Amino acid sequence: MRKILIVIDMQRDFIDGSLGTDEAVSIVDAVRKKILEYPKEDVFATMDTHKENYLESQEGKNLPVKHCIENTSGWELYPCIAELIYSGNIFKKPGFGSLNLANKMLELSKVEDIEIEMVGLCTDICVASNALLLKAFLPETRIFVDSSCCAGVTPKKHEAALETLRSCQINIK
Repeated sequence: MRKILIVIDMQRDFIDGSLGTDEAVSIVDAVRKKILEYPKEDVFATMDTHKENYLESQEGKNLPVKHCIENTSGWELYPCIAELIYSGNIFKKPGFGSLNLANKMLELSKVEDIEIEMVGLCTDICVASNALLLKAFLPETRIFVDSSCCAGVTPKKHEAALETLRSCQINIK
């Protein structure tokens, strides 16, 4: 069984930038340690990726804070995380979930049995979206979310997201 780690949106803007939180800052070391537990080829990541016209998008109208604008410093993966992930294993995504990531995991699952563990930001938005998307693509694949390596928009939303994920048969560590 091949064990895959997916690191969701560990980008500067979500950690200590325009949408950063103390909770996000507090998980950086734990996420780094988790990544080091996996062979580098088994670590994948997503990057929230917006254009300059973000505020005109549906998401931007609902969350009117410019963030993760492609090729800005806030868009970059946090440096101590970025150095641990092959660039070819990073998926840019314009919204909450990544169809390209889900398709890649589906492709891998056709070659061998896989198990997926997920960490990152934000538990209640992009972690949950990608976990549920992966569950839809791979209903028989065991998917885990390490709650100690995730942070939500608020601690309350983090806990609510974990409960929703449990209800959808995502395993919570």
